[in-house]
Amino acid sequence: MSRTGVREPARTLAVAHGAFNIVGGLWPLLHLRSFEWVFGPKTDVWLQMTTGGLLASAGVAQLAAAGDAQGPAHARRIGLGTALTLLAVDLVYVPKGRIRPTYLLDAAMQTGWITAWLRSSPARTTGDVRSGRR
Repeated sequence: MSRTGVREPARTLAVAHGAFNIVGGLWPLLHLRSFEWVFGPKTDVWLQMTTGGLLASAGVAQLAAAGDAQGPAHARRIGLGTALTLLAVDLVYVPKGRIRPTYLLDAAMQTGWITAWLRSSPARTTGDVRSGRR
């Protein structure tokens, strides 16, 4: 824990969200059939594989950042970026009927990650609450 006592929750959040992104990204790469059973068939499998790879990569970056001094701030930026992007896709394409309503479950999860990261202020994730610097 840092000398201010507030970095540990951000590190835990970085690890949790990173692991979630890795699992979510690897799922279609390792077992597309079960992924499509839940989220619907994909016409462009290459695009699903690309998205899965990028999501897994973001998760690995979040896990790696969790142990670094400035890491929670980096993990926060990655986490907010991925969650906001996935939430936007869910909320735009479910109503259009392009993706299944089960993506609204993902939208709920992404909303949870966004909320958690926003409650973890940038200053709190870097160690010095007053200046945002270590």
